[in-house]
Amino acid sequence: MRDMADSTPRIAIIGAGISGIATGRTLKDRGVAYDCFEASSVLGGNWAFKNPNGMSSAYRSLHIDTSKKKLEFEGFPMPEHYPTFCHHSHMQDYFEGIVDHFGLREAIHFEMPVRKAVRTSDGMWRLDFDNGVREYEHLVVATGHHWDPKWPDFPGHFDGAAIHSHHYIDPFDPLELKGKRVLVVGIGNSAVDIASELSNRGLAERLVLSTRHGAHVVPKYLLGKPIDQVVETNPFIPLSVQRKAAAWLVRLLVGSPESYGLPKPDHEVLTAHPTVSSDLLQRVGNGDIDVRPNVSELRGDRVEFVDGSVEPIDAIIYATGYKITFPFFGEDFISAPGNVLPLFKRVFRPGIDNLMFIGFAQAIPSLIAFVQDQAQWVAAYLDGEYALPSVEEMKASIARDEAKQVAHYIQSPRHTMQVDHVLYARDLKKEWRRGRKRAQRAA
Repeated sequence: MRDMADSTPRIAIIGAGISGIATGRTLKDRGVAYDCFEASSVLGGNWAFKNPNGMSSAYRSLHIDTSKKKLEFEGFPMPEHYPTFCHHSHMQDYFEGIVDHFGLREAIHFEMPVRKAVRTSDGMWRLDFDNGVREYEHLVVATGHHWDPKWPDFPGHFDGAAIHSHHYIDPFDPLELKGKRVLVVGIGNSAVDIASELSNRGLAERLVLSTRHGAHVVPKYLLGKPIDQVVETNPFIPLSVQRKAAAWLVRLLVGSPESYGLPKPDHEVLTAHPTVSSDLLQRVGNGDIDVRPNVSELRGDRVEFVDGSVEPIDAIIYATGYKITFPFFGEDFISAPGNVLPLFKRVFRPGIDNLMFIGFAQAIPSLIAFVQDQAQWVAAYLDGEYALPSVEEMKASIARDEAKQVAHYIQSPRHTMQVDHVLYARDLKKEWRRGRKRAQRAA
């Protein structure tokens, strides 16, 4: 263990959301000094409601769709009085508590956005800030991937107001949606939350939900338990068998999406990121939400759908996902066209051994458990306990992992980041053991 009092930070972390917090905690546990740079005046990233940096996607009514026991940081349980599915305010308070409990706040430099990150000729990282320049040996990118909205490119034009779900706060902010005819595009978790909220009688006059593929919508509870405690991946049973069992259980206890009035999904259960909602099926079944297929054309004050139907619409909310971008890097250095970001075990870029990415996945059931595993692995690497394989081996591993990805999930930009945490964690432990042996041989 290194003495932090006698060491100068040689590691920079960009971002003080859950990924940056997890990385900082594991580095401090090992006595490895670091600096964490946060663009905002507050920590928590995406879970900081109305984050001053404009990068939070949290809306006023947002509750997480993962049960609290799946969200806990090791050594810091969630308070017993928290509900099973936490509100964003609980999550923000929890992260504040983690930072203070483990003494991480002193390493966070608030209101210091990284304007540019450049790898110098000697392999160092030069970070440009509004007030100067700093250099580090290693760079950890923990900025998340739910902050740069992806907009669809539908033909035609729309005369009404249109926003991305990233900017949605509530039925009155930033748009006055009471009494309006509203179209929500998408059927992910944000889309169904917002659609369900606006479809309450007395809010939107009419709520239309447009979806390309349909979705298997599952409730937050099955058999009286959180669904992520009922349907869990077992690494020792073939995934195809588990999916058939999960599909049978959901069909038995919930029924088919079509029975509620949703379109039949064009994919199997768990081959796409699950849509978790205890409200949507009832809202659709009650006739509060009218479900339509994909948009074919915007026609002024109307929207036409691919089935030929036309709806008069006053406002559109595009819940169409996010792009993976890094504004501090040049696109010729690091980019993710189509949301494809090839990384060794979703962390390392082959050939750049002092650059790490934490949290760039759509992890099931919990991103928090996922980033803790990544952070512990990276901390072991930065502390000299783990050594990377060769560039060729990393590239071959990426190709194998991407082949598994294609086989397990439907092909779309939304699912390039899909990860089953249980399977990922098992694979990472194997690689960690191999890397320990490499480090020992090199010592």
